[in-house]
Amino acid sequence: MTIPLTPISLRWIGDTTGQLELLDQTLLPSRMEWIVCRDVSVLVEAIQNLRVRGAPAIGIAGAYGLAVAASEAVAKRLDPQAARTLILERAEQLASSRPTAVNLRWAVERTLATIVPMAADAPATALAQALLAEAARIHAEDRTLCTAIGRYGAERLTAILSSRPSGSGVLTHCNTGALATGGDGTALAAITMAWQNSARFTLFVDETRPLFQGSRLTAWELTQRGIPVTVLVDSAAGHLLKTGRIAACIVGADRITACGDVANKIGTYSLAVLAAAHAVPFFVAAPSSTFDLSIDTGESIPIEQRPAAEVLCPLGIQAAPLGVSAFNPAFDITPARLIQAIFTEHGVIEPVDRQRVAAVLKRE
Repeated sequence: MTIPLTPISLRWIGDTTGQLELLDQTLLPSRMEWIVCRDVSVLVEAIQNLRVRGAPAIGIAGAYGLAVAASEAVAKRLDPQAARTLILERAEQLASSRPTAVNLRWAVERTLATIVPMAADAPATALAQALLAEAARIHAEDRTLCTAIGRYGAERLTAILSSRPSGSGVLTHCNTGALATGGDGTALAAITMAWQNSARFTLFVDETRPLFQGSRLTAWELTQRGIPVTVLVDSAAGHLLKTGRIAACIVGADRITACGDVANKIGTYSLAVLAAAHAVPFFVAAPSSTFDLSIDTGESIPIEQRPAAEVLCPLGIQAAPLGVSAFNPAFDITPARLIQAIFTEHGVIEPVDRQRVAAVLKRE
């Protein structure tokens, strides 16, 4: 199969009788295969096992998952009440399939809300049409907001790089591009847009343990776009920052609190501390749907614990003796005080504090 120059994470094929297709990210970069989701259980498994990942992307997948559920109700010829019951059950299965990223439950609840005002005797076909239309709107909105986030981030990166020697570096962590969203990405959109606008820099990508989303996914995306990239092991970031070669760090987010604390892929907090120690600005790029204003600080964010095998046997390769334990949190919390600015589709949150978060998000 020919690999597209512009990667995508997921797509809906057809109308209400169609199907959701996910690019299986666990197989990249060596294989490119699509998972066909005609059953919600297939989608839940894909979300839980990171076949589709990234807070915006799993939110979009969850929204389309309700259309899959409605298609199931149509196929089973369920009456209106039974169809709604089935959709509600599938909605909770989807929303709870991963606990930390807030976009998933947000997208599922928003999509589900479209059928609340519909008549109680609305047939499953009508419910399917409404749910698919809303999921498609969420997908389209994500494409647009990725562009806006990228523009704000690119402007700042370009300004910083213009004051630095030629070849200065930008460092990112995990994957925040098209594979993690419904558009061009968040932090990676800022990076690629800056490059497309003729800024020239050395791009460094942490490999991102234990599943290597940086080396497998981010590096793959950049290669498709023709942007040179250098991969480093996570533990080399401190040494790299000490060399003075990094002008800025920029990452994505899975949940952001009212005060600006950020939950993101494990290793983000370490990178933020190292950046602060070396006076390197640390930026976050995320859509407004990633903010959870019901949570005041990062201490209240639930941190998903992943299977030990991801650490002890990464990518199927035995890396530790049998019988040992593993500590494998999927995310960590970076406090707002370590973040220079957060780029959203509504503007730049700077300084990162409760007042500025509220002010920028009021523009919705």
